[in-house]
Amino acid sequence: MDRKPFLFLIGGILSLVIAMGIGRFAYTPILPLMQNDLSFSNAVAGYLATSNYAGYLLGAVLAGVIPLKNHRAVSLRFSLIVSIITTACMGIFHSYFLWYVLRFLSGVASSFVFVLASSIVLDQLAAKNKTNWSGLFYGGVGTGIFLTSLIIPSLDRAFKWEGAWIGLAIISAIFTLFVWIWLKDNSPIAVSKTQQDLSIQVPPTKWIPWLIIAYGLEGLGYIVTGTFIVSIAEKTSSFDGNATLVWLVVGVAAIPSCIIWSSLAKKWGFIKSLIVAMLLQSIGIALPVFLISKNGLFISALLFGATFMGITTLATTLARQMSPSNSSKIIGYLTAIYAIGQMVGPAIAGVLSSYTKSYNSALIGASSVVLVGGLLLLSGIQFERKTGNENQPINYEELQGKRE
Repeated sequence: MDRKPFLFLIGGILSLVIAMGIGRFAYTPILPLMQNDLSFSNAVAGYLATSNYAGYLLGAVLAGVIPLKNHRAVSLRFSLIVSIITTACMGIFHSYFLWYVLRFLSGVASSFVFVLASSIVLDQLAAKNKTNWSGLFYGGVGTGIFLTSLIIPSLDRAFKWEGAWIGLAIISAIFTLFVWIWLKDNSPIAVSKTQQDLSIQVPPTKWIPWLIIAYGLEGLGYIVTGTFIVSIAEKTSSFDGNATLVWLVVGVAAIPSCIIWSSLAKKWGFIKSLIVAMLLQSIGIALPVFLISKNGLFISALLFGATFMGITTLATTLARQMSPSNSSKIIGYLTAIYAIGQMVGPAIAGVLSSYTKSYNSALIGASSVVLVGGLLLLSGIQFERKTGNENQPINYEELQGKRE
């Protein structure tokens, strides 16, 4: 493995650890700690999550609209700084209003980092014929979740939940130094004729409507578990104060998931892989309703961790291959529809759980939404078969390699 591409990839992974694993998802394991100390309701918890995802939506839209192609690295670095500052301030201030603002700004920063880092890394990997490394890159989110699940309990014992936020911000600042050194935007701006031919070979008009709808429903459904799974475990007596273990399982399952789903996409095709991942996730979301135990929550966490970033990897890689000449824009659009679902999901789930005094209705609803999203992609399999070999789904990476 060449040293330069490897360090470049590590820089991309660390950017996702900072903005996604910490800046975005650390809220999930810290939430029950904050609620135990401050006793705010599930509705408030949902609104805080919604504020973050509203910012994520705005960031996705701006990343898709603002012409950043020649300034991606600078924009990425600025977004990482905003992510670090907003993470630290969550532990410094004790105002609900300020928390709403901070989570909103954190969401904007997370979205920018995800879109920009994805476009930079995927473009460079494609230029170096190393698109198979994309699964390693997206594993950065799972790595961040795994790290926070290990670090937060110790920080909480020593400095309470405030110290957990501040400690994670310090760790993020250290990681950012390596991102600045290793993640350079040396991706080729020009698009080869073979890439243009490939984007014509796979017409966006036939794929993107299905992908956008399904991905939006995925965002609406998955985020309920992504926001409340640790809080659900916290209310289960069998965990006895170790609910963060559930988040650790999510992280462990998420780390290799992107590589696994990328490999499956080569054998099955992207659409079929997306459907299978969404069906498995749907089962995992609903499982705690029917299997109310420690094992039930661990299996739910395993299925959730094994699918949520895998689905993102499949969707964004497919979208980038549809429009290689403007990867930031197409990934920004996908991220925006995903963010709309994320923004709505926690608010509805928080209100439902506060009203019913249970997470069951929210989980069933979220599971159903993801299931519908997966079923909507069934017609995509037929298209995939038509554009590829009748007996084997088309492999876009191999097709691009042959043409190049």
